[in-house]
Formats: sequence, C-alpha cells, structure tokens
Amino acid sequence: MLTLIIGNHAAAAAAANECSNISQGIIGAIIDNSSRIGKEQIVAMKMALQDFFHRTNQTFVLRLRNSQGDPLQAALFLILCLPSRNHAAAAADESSSISHGHVEGIIGAIVDNSSRIGKEQVVAINMALKDFFHRSNQTFVLHLRNCKGDPLQASHAAKDLIDEHKVQAIIGPQTWEETALVAEICSQKNTPLLSLADATPEWATDKWPFLVQGSPAQFMQMKAVAAIVQSWEWRQVTVIYEDRDSGDLAFLTKALSQTGIEISDLLAIPPFVSSSLSHKLNRLRDGQCRVFIVHLSFPLALCFFEMAKRINMMEKDYVWITTDTFSSFVHSLNASTISSMEGVIGVKSYFPKIGTQYADFYIRFRQNFSLENPQEFNHEPGIFAARAYDVAWTTALAMTETNKGGQVLLDKIFQSNFTGLSGKFCFI
Repeated sequence: MLTLIIGNHAAAAAAANECSNISQGIIGAIIDNSSRIGKEQIVAMKMALQDFFHRTNQTFVLRLRNSQGDPLQAALFLILCLPSRNHAAAAADESSSISHGHVEGIIGAIVDNSSRIGKEQVVAINMALKDFFHRSNQTFVLHLRNCKGDPLQASHAAKDLIDEHKVQAIIGPQTWEETALVAEICSQKNTPLLSLADATPEWATDKWPFLVQGSPAQFMQMKAVAAIVQSWEWRQVTVIYEDRDSGDLAFLTKALSQTGIEISDLLAIPPFVSSSLSHKLNRLRDGQCRVFIVHLSFPLALCFFEMAKRINMMEKDYVWITTDTFSSFVHSLNASTISSMEGVIGVKSYFPKIGTQYADFYIRFRQNFSLENPQEFNHEPGIFAARAYDVAWTTALAMTETNKGGQVLLDKIFQSNFTGLSGKFCFI
C-alpha cells in the first residue's frame, strides 16, 4: 500500500515528515521522465529522502512511475497506488476514465535497458500498447523492470511483478539464462511468459508450460549459415560461440552436419571479455582452418572483432560469418566500426520494411528512441524492436478476448494469428 503520492522535492520532504512517526513508509511519485523537469524531480526526491534519513534515521521506500507526460497513464498509476481504504474513490476515478480508455489488464516487461536490444524493446512495447489503445480504446498498465542482463535480477523482477503488481502476463527477458529463471517462476504462478530470447532449447516449453516463445526458432537461421558455407564448397569450419546454456549450438551443429560440413574446432568464449580471448585468437590464427562462424552477442562480438583486427585476422585470407545476434545490430554501428569489419558475411532475420504500417512505425520509433536514448548513434528500429512490438500487441489482443488469466489467457495467446511488423505472427 502506498502511503503518499507526491510530485516534487518539497513534497518529498513533507511526505517523509508526515510518515516520521513510523519506522518505514512507502512513497509513490508520478513524473514525466522524458522531460528535463521530470529528470530533475527524480534526483531531488531521492536527495530529499536521503537527507531526511541522515537527519532522523527513518527509511522510506520510493516507488517511481513514469507517466511520459500522458495524463491517462498518470491517472492509472494513481488508481493502482491508492490505499485500500480509498477503494470507492479509486473505482469512481476508474469509471470516469472509461471514456479515455477502459483498463483491460496489467502487463509486466523485463528488459536489459543497458543494452541496445533492451532500449529498442522498451520503446517498441510502449508504442504497441499506445497504438492498441488508439485502435480499440482499451488501456493496459505496463510495469517495466530493468534486469541489467542479470538472471538473478530478472527472477526477482518476475516475483515482484506477479506478487506485488498482479501482472497477468510478462514480456521478456532477452537471454536464455534470464528466461530459464523467469519461466520457472511464471509456470509456478500460472502466468504466461512471452519470451523475447533468441535461443530457447526445444525441451523448454515442455518443462515450463507457461513459456511462450515470442521469437522464431533458430534452426532455420542456422540452415542459412550452413547453406552459405556449402555454396562456397568449404568443407571445414571453426565455430566460435558464447559459453552459455542455450539451444543455439545444437541447432548450428545439426545444420552443418546435415550438409556434410565438418566442425574442425569449437571455441567457447566467456560472456565477459577476459585476457584469455587474445590467446584463443592466436590459437585460431595458427590453425589450418580459415573459415569462422561467429555466434556471439552483440557487445562480445564487437570486442572479438576488434582483437581479431589487431592481430591481422580481418585480412583476405580469412572468412568470417556472423549470425543474427550480431548481424541484426549492424544498423546501430557508426561508419568507422563498420569499415573495420569489411568483408564479414552476416546472416540476419528478415522482416518486411514496407507498407504504411511500417512507415508510420519507423518515423515514430525514431522520434521516441532519439528522445529516450540521445546517446545512441543510430535511432533506426531493428528486428528486435519489431518482435517486441508484435509480442506486446499479441498480449494486449489476447487480454481483450478474455477477462481471465492463467491457462485461459495462455490459450488465447496461442490462438494469435496476424501480420505484424516482423511478418506473419502465429504459434505452431
């Protein structure tokens, strides 16, 4: 239960003073984090509560909600945060807002907002739910959690979203390590998880029945990689992959074996760059195989290619083939970085960048992304933004078709069948 809801520095100090007769209070704040005013308010509120603690030794929990300057979102946050003794007033506020959009459900999303993928996903998910409102007059409350790429934080976020915020479905996270932990929690709580992970083992949905794979299986991509190798009649390859527990490597080895291509070496790279990386590259340089398939996450692949260039492994005597985890983010690189990797062959997921729907999305995405992420070099949407948009739309559509959660909602999600930004969207 929120003790008070405030909107500026002075109010934060006053709220803390009002609650000083108890050991701890919970304070909510609704701000516009896309504006300069909102950013200043967040810093000031946190400072006020920290100063109050140092003076009185009283601790307060501050829960921030970003209204993005939208009066409807601010009102919805207020309704959800009102104390139980004000249920009647909350109900009145909700019914008065029906003309602006009926509150249909509560959706959670777990993203890594420190990554390019996560930043694109946040913008796309928000856009999808706003677009759904404009088309259907149905409004959804969205609770975002930044797991920072940490599986443990992702699992804690899932528990908080389900237990404290009563979300009916969760979108995300991005990596398989995070998804595995979150899927366990969601299946225990009968809450659908629409995973955005690009690598999911085939057995995962059997183990966790409430796990929904929101991105296509990777086997077709790996078959495309194998087809490129086969077309040039290369008989041996070295596979460089990220050392994590996922199904990608199995898909790749299967696709290569089906085309008669031999894997001369499997090189596992730790998720975090270490001093051993240069030693491993030197070993590859001294080996006989000159055809390399690189299946690494975007940040790790960038570091990998930088080191490869230093030891002259980006020359004409070497062949580099990258998978979707890197190739789909080339659009976010600057010109100098791209030129340093000239000659690399990339396989990436296709999505149709045509039609009025995509043109409208493209323009608005660039505007929103540049405002929220001014430090980013390129503001264009990639496949991960398109998928996040379609997954959010699917979730909203399923919720409008049933007022129940759990298995009923899961069944409605599996019945989804429409043409989205990423192409034909359905589950088979």
